[in-house]
Amino acid sequence: MKLSVLKESRHGENRVALSPAVVQALIKAGHTIRVEKDAGLGSSFTYDSYEKAGAEIVSDGRMYDADLFLLVNPPSLEQVEHMPEGSALMSYMYASQNPEVFAALKAKKMTVFAMEEVPRISRAQSMDALSSQANLAGYKAVILGAEHLARIFPLMMTAAGTITPSRVLIFGAGVAGLQAIATAKRLGAIVEVSDVRPETKEQVESLGGKFIEVKSENAVQVEGGYAKDVSAEFLQKQKEAVEKSLYQADLVITTALVRGGKAPVLISADQVPKMKYGAVIVDMAVEQGGNCALSEPDKIVEYKGVKIIGATNLPSALSTNASELYAKNIQNLLQHLADEKGFKWEMEEEITKGCMVCGGDRVASSS
Repeated sequence: MKLSVLKESRHGENRVALSPAVVQALIKAGHTIRVEKDAGLGSSFTYDSYEKAGAEIVSDGRMYDADLFLLVNPPSLEQVEHMPEGSALMSYMYASQNPEVFAALKAKKMTVFAMEEVPRISRAQSMDALSSQANLAGYKAVILGAEHLARIFPLMMTAAGTITPSRVLIFGAGVAGLQAIATAKRLGAIVEVSDVRPETKEQVESLGGKFIEVKSENAVQVEGGYAKDVSAEFLQKQKEAVEKSLYQADLVITTALVRGGKAPVLISADQVPKMKYGAVIVDMAVEQGGNCALSEPDKIVEYKGVKIIGATNLPSALSTNASELYAKNIQNLLQHLADEKGFKWEMEEEITKGCMVCGGDRVASSS
């Protein structure tokens, strides 16, 4: 098939859908690839590196002569306008948050494979872009918090006295949270973790974190790795259980999301002034409304001596690694969905059915 890697339209986005290494592998598999000019520069992938891999660098309308378009973020309306009817797209989509773009794609009878809808099952792990990007985001959240903290993480014994280790509290033990635990522990911090899913306790403790347990008769419903329908009663009990740790923490990282809904508020405006003066909160859920009531997207809010960082798109800050991993996710998904003749259209197969959010008409191979 003809594949086109478009330049991201999202402001501040440094990632790109394919790395030169994956371009080379896909060309070897029989595809032809065009990369839009400047698409990879934010990830430190030069024109030369793509050309050596076998891709063509394009800056004109030929970019839209393709069977399949590859992006990280949803395309802009302008990009969709140039895409040929009946072609295919593979990217994050978040259709409910981008209704105009999604409607434009449907109007063009395009087939859309949404990366966020890849089922979180064992045989699709290598295609799971949510996990690959969240892993890096969890690491970056700790580094970002450390940068804004006025103290070091590890215990340090010096001739002038002993420095006690920093205390880190992490809300949420999903992929991002677990990587944050591992990173903070490697840096020498004392790490405590809260999660509404009791089954995460073993994973937390295996990484050296202390799990803050919340006793409740109501089991939390989990869907696709996310908590679902968490009751107000449970959230209140969690708040009470975590409060002491929150007020002692130097750094707090919040990662808690509810699939398809607004992120739960775990740190209220009333709690922030009771935290240590100089403490830092990194809110990784700010794009879904935020786990801290005072966080704002892409802003640092200082309130009563506490810094609250609304951290959006952290993987973009690690764009080289993030693009390399995302490209491998794309490669693995494409190899699952298609062969040298084009898409297989196995409409009832679990992965295909899960990530194909619209379309399904055959996209002809151009070879």
